[in-house]
Amino acid sequence: MVRLNKFLRAFTHEGAPSWQLAPEQALQRTLLSCLLWEDQFYEDGVSVAERIKALVPQVAPREAAQLAVRAREEMKLRHAPLLVAREMARLPEHRALVAETLARIIQRPDEMTELLAIYWADSLGPQQQRRRQPVSAQVKKGLAKAFTKFDAYQLAKYDREGPVRLRDVLFLVHAKPRDAAQEAVWKQLAASELPSPDTWEVALSKGADKRASFERLLAEKRLGALALLRNLRLMREVGVPRATIAAAIETMRTDRILPYRFITAARHAPDFEPELEQAMLGAIKGYARLPGRTRLLIDVSGSMFAKLSAQSEMTRAEAACGLAILAREVCDGVEIFTFSDKVVKVPPRRGFALRDAILGSQPHSGTYLGRAVGEIDRKGDRLIVFTDEQSHDAVPSPKARGTMVNVASYQHGVGYGPWTRVDGFSEAVIAWIAAQEETLRGATLH
Repeated sequence: MVRLNKFLRAFTHEGAPSWQLAPEQALQRTLLSCLLWEDQFYEDGVSVAERIKALVPQVAPREAAQLAVRAREEMKLRHAPLLVAREMARLPEHRALVAETLARIIQRPDEMTELLAIYWADSLGPQQQRRRQPVSAQVKKGLAKAFTKFDAYQLAKYDREGPVRLRDVLFLVHAKPRDAAQEAVWKQLAASELPSPDTWEVALSKGADKRASFERLLAEKRLGALALLRNLRLMREVGVPRATIAAAIETMRTDRILPYRFITAARHAPDFEPELEQAMLGAIKGYARLPGRTRLLIDVSGSMFAKLSAQSEMTRAEAACGLAILAREVCDGVEIFTFSDKVVKVPPRRGFALRDAILGSQPHSGTYLGRAVGEIDRKGDRLIVFTDEQSHDAVPSPKARGTMVNVASYQHGVGYGPWTRVDGFSEAVIAWIAAQEETLRGATLH
């Protein structure tokens, strides 16, 4: 006879016992730290997508919508929240929230075409010969709301070749322009007559002098922060003066730049480490502080040096270092450790010096997270672990206020039970820990 009233045993890839999560927790874990359709170290991106599809029907409509918004706004993910919205559109009980969810999570014009590509993925073959599925009214309504967000520059910048173009979206949803000016822009889009946007990609593709193009874009403040970080080495190679680049780094907006992006930029352009470090640490000012003593435990095992995505050069270790740099700045008192086969204490340096201390602390070999927690866990302290949650051994419940921050999206991890769980590698992780503790202190006082 089959017995349903039993625990489900699960294991990490490396064999440590795990817990089976409730659907909402499982969707949150999968969603907030995933790079959709990108291969993970132990799990390919298609499996991640299929898991999201399976979990959305098991989660309450409002909770699914809120997770999609968190994934876009807090974790800065693009494809994963679109997939959640598409799956919600399949479900009668979720469908009513699709329009408002799409209007919120679509923040770039090409996300509208990506949404339709996801929507039609089941019906489009390699040559797009199969019939496209009709788009639901809620999806059309959400896309129509989103379309009004974008100006001529944004539409031109993201009107890219592909099976679905922005003009296709416009014709499909029958959006209403805000005013006559927007109506004129949409007519240009429909006729494929939008002027080319003045971006660095367009400037360089036209064969213009690279140095002159970069200098003009910098002078006119038309090079965004991410584009600036990605092109540091190229700008130096074509002869842009160092002082010009340094001044741009000092004045760029950093509010949407994650700490590990500075680390990657410094790897490719080490000449600018002083300016990059100053910008990174400057972005941290104003964060909520973590009072008392904190112990940081950073995973430097082999799996942490897998890439965040197939298109990215950043690794999980760099994401963890970025979070450790941030945490070190906001903790009143801090001790820092790394673990792989053993536990090593590293000096609590600042900025890139802390990155160097972490990455050079020991060989990047096996993963004994349970042993590491047992060695450094201390009652009364705060313990924050940055890891991908793969381990050869079981992980005990923490004596300290234990937070397990997962920078990967594996289905099974070790940090359940009494651990406070955080999935993802956004700078919002540290602010979230501070907010949670403030809430708990307030509840205790009352």
